[in-house]
Amino acid sequence: MKKENNDEGWGSFFRELIVMLAVVLGICYLLLTFVISNDRVSGNSMQPNFEGNERLIASRHSSFKRNDVVVLYAPKAARDTPGSVYVKRVIGMPGDKIVSKNDKLYVNGKLLPEPYLENDYKKADNAIGQTYTTNFTYQVPKGHYWVMGDHRDISKDSRRFGPITRKAIIGKVVLRYWPLNKIQTF
Repeated sequence: MKKENNDEGWGSFFRELIVMLAVVLGICYLLLTFVISNDRVSGNSMQPNFEGNERLIASRHSSFKRNDVVVLYAPKAARDTPGSVYVKRVIGMPGDKIVSKNDKLYVNGKLLPEPYLENDYKKADNAIGQTYTTNFTYQVPKGHYWVMGDHRDISKDSRRFGPITRKAIIGKVVLRYWPLNKIQTF
């Protein structure tokens, strides 16, 4: 009699465990599909602020503003591997006029502070007489955004593939969780 109760107890325990695991996995799936995005930095376009293989969490439903870092689907014009995602910084909002001149970025006639560009890459370019950000002027169309990488010399960004739509933006980066010594919220 005792053995039957014991067997019944283990069976009940395993059923409850399986149901609990299914619920937890279901919640994780829903969160990763509809609320957050778990992404890996690939490449050097956001150096030194974000390095290759760092892991990020982006909020899919956050509003974002100029200078926020976002994860986006690689535009077809970038001719990248289908399904690739980019990590870039929002520079221009819909309707903005962007002017880059002599390593200064102006949005709607006002100088845009870019403290994230104070790095060794920019200093090296400036030391040999080159600008870190190429000169350009662009009017962002309504419903579009202008994004750029922080490592301006090598970044595939809106200067190359044009403005992007809101639909192309997966989410705003809210957390870097890997490597552990660089955990940071944004």
